[in-house]
Amino acid sequence: MKIVTTSQMREADAYTIASLGVNGLELMKRAGAALADEAEQMLDLRGKRIRERVLVVCGGGNNGGDGFVCARILTKRGQEADVVFFAEKTSAECAEAKMRFLQLGGKILTQMPEMGYSLVVDCLLGTGFHGELSEPMKTAIAGINALKEKGAKVLAADIPSGVDGDNGCVREIAVQADKTLCLGEVKAGVYFGDGIDHAGEVLRADIGIAFPSGNYATLLNSGYVATLLPRRKRNTNKGDYGKAAIVAGCKEYTGAAYLAMAACLRAGAGYTTLFTPAKLLPQYMLKAPEALLVPLCKGTKMHFDDANLEALLGYGSIAYGMGMGVSKDVAKGAEYLIENYTGKLVLDADALNSLAAYRAKEIDSIFAKKKCDVVITPHVKEFSRFALQTIPAILEKGLYAATEFAKKHGVSVLLKNAVTTITDGEKIFLNTAGGAGQAKGGSGDVLSGVIASLCACGFSGLDAACAGAYLTGKAAELAMETYGEYSLTARDTIEYLGKAFTNTQKCE
Repeated sequence: MKIVTTSQMREADAYTIASLGVNGLELMKRAGAALADEAEQMLDLRGKRIRERVLVVCGGGNNGGDGFVCARILTKRGQEADVVFFAEKTSAECAEAKMRFLQLGGKILTQMPEMGYSLVVDCLLGTGFHGELSEPMKTAIAGINALKEKGAKVLAADIPSGVDGDNGCVREIAVQADKTLCLGEVKAGVYFGDGIDHAGEVLRADIGIAFPSGNYATLLNSGYVATLLPRRKRNTNKGDYGKAAIVAGCKEYTGAAYLAMAACLRAGAGYTTLFTPAKLLPQYMLKAPEALLVPLCKGTKMHFDDANLEALLGYGSIAYGMGMGVSKDVAKGAEYLIENYTGKLVLDADALNSLAAYRAKEIDSIFAKKKCDVVITPHVKEFSRFALQTIPAILEKGLYAATEFAKKHGVSVLLKNAVTTITDGEKIFLNTAGGAGQAKGGSGDVLSGVIASLCACGFSGLDAACAGAYLTGKAAELAMETYGEYSLTARDTIEYLGKAFTNTQKCE
C-alpha cells in the first residue's frame, strides 16, 4: 500500500486527468460514492429499511465537493442527508456538486446542529490544510466533535479536518474520527504526529487514480515481511546463520545489554555474543546460557582501545550503543567501527548520543569513511541531537526527515515514533505494528537486538530494519493481548517474538 504526501496526491490527480482522460467531476463522483458506501457500512444500513439522519460537513474545495456527492447519493438511497456548508470561495467542481445536491431537494445548513444525527461525514478541509485554523472552521470542527461526544459516529474523508496532511500535526483542534477513508491512496498525515490518534481506523478506497513513477512510501505488512523470512533447510547448522555481537551496557544501565542479547537470541542468529565491561559480566552469567560472554574492556564502563574492538571485526553484525552511557570513549568506539568494520553495524541509543555530544561537527566526514552497512535506530529526540535539527523541524518534515539524512550519508535510518519510518534514502517504509505499551525503557534495546540478529542471518541492513521493526511490533501486540498496554514490559515483547515470527511466516 502506498503512503503519499499531499503534493504526490495532487500530481497523481493531474496525471490521471491528463493520461486517462478522466475529468475532475468523475473523480469526485467516485470519491463521493465511496464515502456514501462507507457511511452505510458504518450505520449498518445495507439491505435494511431504516432511515437514518446523516450530516455531511463541507468546505469549498474538492473535498467539500466529495461531500456534496456523498450527501446526494445517500439522499437518493432514502437516507436523510443534510449538509452544513462553510466556505467563502468554492471550486468549480464543488459548485457543480452543490448545485446537483440542491436540485435533488437537498438541505444546506449554515450552522452546526447540536444533535439529531447518527453519523457525521467530515469533508471540511481535506489534505490541502496546513498551518493555523481560522473561523468558522474551528467552530465547525468543535461542532463535529461535540456530535461525536453525544453518540454520533464520525467518518473523515481523506484526513480528519485540522490534521496536516503531510506530517499529522494538530496545532489547536482537529476532528476526532472513528474512521478515515483515504481516497485514492493513504495520506501520510494519518500516520504521523497526532494524525494517528485522530484518524481512527484507516481505510482506502480505490477510485481509479493512476500514479506516475516516483518514490512512494510503503506500509509494511505481514505479506511483505514474510518474503524476507525464508524457510530454513533442515540440513543446516548454527554456522549458516551468522555471528551477532551485542556491544552494550555500563554500570548504570545493565538491563539494556541483557534485553538486546536476549532479543538477539530469539531472532535467528547462529551465535550471539555479548561484549560488555569486565566487571559487569558476572551479572549475566547463566541468565542467557545460549549466549557467549566476552569482556569488552576493564571496569564498569566503555574504555576505548583499538585492541578492545578488534575482536568485533570478525562478526557478521554488530549492535553497538545500548545502555553504554554518553562518553567520549563510546563516541570513539562508534567512529572506529564505522571506519574499520566491513559487516552490518547497528548504531543505537548512546552510540548516537555520544557521537552527537563529542563528534557532531564531524558526522559528515565520519560517515564518508564508512566501510560497513550502517543502520541507525534513533527516536526523535536522539535524531534531533544526531542530525543537528530541532524536534519541531523533524516533525514538520514528516515522511522525509529520515530520508534526507539516509540519502546524504548512505545509511539506513529507522526513526522510531508512534509509527516508525525506515529508509535507505530511496526506499521508504512505514511500520504501524506495535502500540503504546512499547513506550517504556528497554523497547529500543529489544529492537536493536532483533535487527542485529537478522543482519547476522544475511539480511541487508534495510531489510533487517524493516523486518525487525515489524516483528518486534507484532510481538508487542501479542504480548499486550495478555498484559495490556499499561503492564507490557520489554521482556514480555521478547517472550512473544517466536509467535510473531511464526504468525508472519504463515502469510507467505
